[in-house]
Amino acid sequence: MDKKNKPKRLKLFDLQKEGKGISKNQAELAPGLKKFFVSYFRNFNKLVSVNIFMVIGNFPLIFLICNLSGYFKTPYSLPFSDLFQNISGIFSADGNFTPYKMTLYALEGLQHQQLANTAVNYVFYGLSALTLITFGLVNVGTAYIIRNMVSGEPVFVWSDFWYAVKRNYKQAIPFGALDVGILALLSWNLYSLITSTSQFFSSMLFWSNVVLFIVYFFMRYYMYVQMVTFKLSIFKMIKNSLIFALLGLKRNVLALLGMILAIMLELLLMFGTGGILVPFAVAAPLAVLFSMFAYMKVYAAYPKIKQYMIDPYLEEHPEEKPEASADEPIMKDDVTEKERLLEIKRKNGLI
Repeated sequence: MDKKNKPKRLKLFDLQKEGKGISKNQAELAPGLKKFFVSYFRNFNKLVSVNIFMVIGNFPLIFLICNLSGYFKTPYSLPFSDLFQNISGIFSADGNFTPYKMTLYALEGLQHQQLANTAVNYVFYGLSALTLITFGLVNVGTAYIIRNMVSGEPVFVWSDFWYAVKRNYKQAIPFGALDVGILALLSWNLYSLITSTSQFFSSMLFWSNVVLFIVYFFMRYYMYVQMVTFKLSIFKMIKNSLIFALLGLKRNVLALLGMILAIMLELLLMFGTGGILVPFAVAAPLAVLFSMFAYMKVYAAYPKIKQYMIDPYLEEHPEEKPEASADEPIMKDDVTEKERLLEIKRKNGLI
């Protein structure tokens, strides 16, 4: 059969298919809200694939969610008051029950339900600890893909993901574990302060933790983008991220507001539509929500990184521009874009 007349197979998720490219008008747009929406919807299909990477790559978190839900735990009853055991012992030894004693016994003996861990829960906790390994790898792979989308470079989702992981895993694994630890610590601090007192809004410790959490959240916009772009130590990446969190405060806040609006929309779909749109609310995190957040963060971060780190260096060292030299530049993409695309196409049988 002639190749021209050969029927084409239907491919719903072709991760290696080349995109349409960027039109001249799109390339000339200023890095504002208009360009964000144009670029986002132009890369929407690829961002769905990125979201799938995030969900599947961080599968250990599913075991943690199962544990937190309490589904596999064993329920038991426990008195609200810590004094109940002492009072019960005293009354039993005394043997003389009066209406007052019985009332006190009943009030102090009010029960509430608690959940005890089972063997399944401990196994799930162990499996969820794998997040310490997968978290950094997934973030570095997806950060590289989204950075290329924001900068207007060609993107091959599958190949680019593993390209970034192979070149950054030595930093991504320890930094990902550190990142998870800091996020867990800050989140636990806020949760403890909120649940331990009703006066948390007037607590200086609470607001100090809120500020720390927001600053670190802004720093995370820049960490993984730097990791896939430059050859820097973890300490320098954290230091630079703190500086960028303040330099790019306006863009950081706008991205945060965008994420808050997306979460509010998700909650509206889940609880505010009488159950009609609940399937869409459940599907959103699995399909688009996490990659949308990541895209907002990288879109806010990359222009500042380019302005203060990439452009000044290339102006001082024009010989290290990718098109002018084949030597290894400061940027971690250690081959030219043309060579990288040829390697990807050759590996996937496209040429």
